[in-house]
Amino acid sequence: MCLGVGSQAVLWKTLAQTPSMEFLHVPDIINLVLWCVGLLTQITVFVVYTLKCIFYFEAVRREYDHPVRVNFFFAPWIACMFLAIGVPPHITTTLHPAIWCVFMTPILCLELKIYGQWMSGGSRRLSQVANPSNYLAVVGNFVGALLGATTGWKEGAIFFFAVGLAHYLVLFVTLYQRLPTNEALPKELHPVFFLFIAAPSVASVAWEKIQGNFGYVSKIAYFISLFLYTSLVVRLNFFRGFRFSVAWWAYTFPMTGAAVATIKYSNEVRHPITQSLAVVLSFIASLTVFSLLLTTILHAFVWGTLFPNDISIAITHKKRKTKKNKKSAGGKKDTILSKLSL
Repeated sequence: MCLGVGSQAVLWKTLAQTPSMEFLHVPDIINLVLWCVGLLTQITVFVVYTLKCIFYFEAVRREYDHPVRVNFFFAPWIACMFLAIGVPPHITTTLHPAIWCVFMTPILCLELKIYGQWMSGGSRRLSQVANPSNYLAVVGNFVGALLGATTGWKEGAIFFFAVGLAHYLVLFVTLYQRLPTNEALPKELHPVFFLFIAAPSVASVAWEKIQGNFGYVSKIAYFISLFLYTSLVVRLNFFRGFRFSVAWWAYTFPMTGAAVATIKYSNEVRHPITQSLAVVLSFIASLTVFSLLLTTILHAFVWGTLFPNDISIAITHKKRKTKKNKKSAGGKKDTILSKLSL
């Protein structure tokens, strides 16, 4: 939710400041309102999760050990960086590099743990746990690169762009070549497949900020995201047949990222087609966020059914079998066999 609303602030700031979109006459007040809503949402979620850490620390610890939920620990820091990038000009026009350091430090710590497990984690090896939610562990590098370039710290931006690019390629290939024995995501979590779009679209904008123009590298990343966007949209049946859940917010951030990248591309290649595409994708992304925000409020405060599908990623209550348990089970088995032989 924080990612969706925060990225909308970036989208409308880009629409208002990009020369190719001047014909829309977008007022800065929209960016200001969305930024305030995003900040309020971020503070609310932060307070609620802090209370969860205090009163239900065991649940938080088990979420951290979960192969799917651990990826969402990147989300609050990415959302904070979106708010920093989308800050309205009425508040400030420059950002201090210290802001980038504050937000990227926890992301770096998480990456050192998770990327290490991907390489040598046994049951946590990437080939065993790969799923689309892993893109959250990668896209933070590109958002960090974008924020770093915005603050003027391009060396740090290039560093995280390189780290993100290396792990994006590995994750992309791994997800395409998942073995039939890998556990499939529940149908309720199919919206997270839209995270395929997030990394290349944000990477194209990040490199545009680093390089100073929407060059070949940015265009390659943008075209990859555009193709993935199209390939997911045409598979409508894949995203139908399940009730609303918080997982639906996975649609918002990638759609907005693709819209922002299209706006940047239309500014480099000015043509009625590119400008029209930017307007259409921006409208779809904004409509999606507004619809999901309204639906979430209704499910939370009116119908009281906000988490109907949370069981799909719930942590199992089954205890792991220890060596001692295995030995005792083996001993019991031998005893039964010996009795049967008698």
